[in-house]
Amino acid sequence: MKQKQQHFPMETWTLSLLLVSLHGAAAVTHSLKYFDTASSGLPNFPEFVSVGLVDELEISHYDSNTRRAEPKQDWMSSVTDEDPEYWKRNTERSLGQQQWNKHNIEIAKQRFNQTGELPLVSLLQKTPSSPVCCHATGFYPERAALFWRKDGEELHEDVDHGEILPNHDGTFQMSVDLKLSSVPAGDWRRYECVFQLAGVETDAVTRLDAAVIRTNGGSTEKPFDMTTIIIIIAAVAVVALLLLLAVGFMAYKKTKDKDSQKNVKIPLNPPPPMSESGSDSSSTEGVNSSTKLM
Repeated sequence: MKQKQQHFPMETWTLSLLLVSLHGAAAVTHSLKYFDTASSGLPNFPEFVSVGLVDELEISHYDSNTRRAEPKQDWMSSVTDEDPEYWKRNTERSLGQQQWNKHNIEIAKQRFNQTGELPLVSLLQKTPSSPVCCHATGFYPERAALFWRKDGEELHEDVDHGEILPNHDGTFQMSVDLKLSSVPAGDWRRYECVFQLAGVETDAVTRLDAAVIRTNGGSTEKPFDMTTIIIIIAAVAVVALLLLLAVGFMAYKKTKDKDSQKNVKIPLNPPPPMSESGSDSSSTEGVNSSTKLM
């Protein structure tokens, strides 16, 4: 499929000059024009070109390949005699215009959905006995092709092409069904769905594989390999070990707290308080009560 060409002439500058002839009084009008052209997706053509014209005669040229402003007429080469920085200055101006126009091209491509990113291609099947549907969505423009091929050759039998339908975001979708009722499972690898978009050289190719077919119950689950199984077992073992450690620590802490409470002895009859002199107050009171005054 040929690549789509995008051509964006961005700016045209025109300057009219009024020149008076030294040999007569008649006025002569000349024109000075600069054409800046930005493009995208054009093979063998620069992304940016700036051309200067006097009376439709090219006098200067710049493009994104050479990245240098150059004279196109012999008499234009002599301008450096009076202005040595003339061509350097024009080169810098053109470099700035090149970057500015490239940025505007990208904005225009986004606004018109001409980014060229390939769509999402999926293989769908309602039941194991139903045809396999190759579905492509999210592409723009609508100039696209979707087909099945076997051993590199496009199929025209046992296929059913659907219409190109619009999406809500301005992109498009399409589908093509393949009947596999008479195809042995061992030959599925010989089939592939191909999507082609205008302006994009790379095709989106999806090989027929039962592991990637999406059904009403969701995508077909792929079997676990031994590495995945080992990782899952190891993860479960680590979690179980952490739980055992946590339970053991809580039991140990609980047992230690009980032992600490058992070792604490509380006296049932605490001794009476001591007097200021340090003797037993009850004994002193007993002596004093038995002494008679003379």
